[in-house]
Amino acid sequence: MPQMLATQRQKVLDRFADMKAELDPQRLEQEMVLLAQKSDVAEELDRLSTHVTEVRRVLKAGGQAGRRLDFLMQELNREANTLGSKAFDPRSTQAAVNLKVLIEQMREQVQNIE
Repeated sequence: MPQMLATQRQKVLDRFADMKAELDPQRLEQEMVLLAQKSDVAEELDRLSTHVTEVRRVLKAGGQAGRRLDFLMQELNREANTLGSKAFDPRSTQAAVNLKVLIEQMREQVQNIE
């Protein structure tokens, strides 16, 4: 995350330099703090981990788990969407897309479970 923020900071500086605009260093730092807050994905990662743990628990318990697993797939997909919307780095975007593909594959399998 710090490396991505440093890269983003440099991009902003480069854009301002290209425009020959005066840049208030304090304003830049404020904007970078806002960007860091908007791009923080710790909560989403925690929730993804919690949902995956619950999926494992439901699968081990057996019985009629289809609806519960379907609900969990929806929750996993929501978190993946949020991760994707917060991504500003191509690697993060690609990881979010890959995650969504895997969740969709799991969702298709869950449809076969009663």
